[in-house]
Amino acid sequence: MKRFWKDVTVENGGIRLDGRPVRTPGRAPLVLPTFALAEAVAEEWRGVGETIDPRAMPLTGLANAAIDRIASDPAAFAEGLARYGESDLLYYRADGPAELIARQAAAWDPLLDWARARYDVHFETATGVMHRAQPEATVTRLADAVAVRDPFELAGLSPIVTVTGSLVAALALLDGAADADTIWTAAQVDEAWQAEQWGEDTLAARTRAAHRADFDAGARFLALLR
Repeated sequence: MKRFWKDVTVENGGIRLDGRPVRTPGRAPLVLPTFALAEAVAEEWRGVGETIDPRAMPLTGLANAAIDRIASDPAAFAEGLARYGESDLLYYRADGPAELIARQAAAWDPLLDWARARYDVHFETATGVMHRAQPEATVTRLADAVAVRDPFELAGLSPIVTVTGSLVAALALLDGAADADTIWTAAQVDEAWQAEQWGEDTLAARTRAAHRADFDAGARFLALLR
């Protein structure tokens, strides 16, 4: 779609183009829960060139998802994210070499320690990639921590959980227990190690950059909800 507007304004949390309200793809009003998020979304619309490029408007995309996809059944969406708590990245450790084991422990143990204290849970860690079942209480409490989030928080959590493969890390970010750079670095320990040993090809670098962009959008979206 080509740009047809000149002015972008925010009114009562809603985005307006030349005074007309913006609607989601599902035709619902694009109304944001905080002024900071509304202004950030409005800035994406102000930055549109001759045609709309959805890839350049990640906050708008997450807001659309919250309104059109998640708000109608947040419990089902939360359940999907909560499943990551059953096989979290942080549970599975390398059995060598020693330097990689140490890097994983340095990056991942503080996040698990935080979750143990925050949710009064126990984690089963393992070496290798074979599934290790977690205690039922752990899975339930992590799921409960997701279930209480509103549609906009769930929308912001989604790319963080799926990109990192870690529900625990995403909850730590949401709770303010760790910043975005710390979480991203923790999630990339294995990839960074492999790149150091064997180098990183062009395709892998592009994929990593795309994942980082999705991660950053989710982190910023959550920060603007506060």
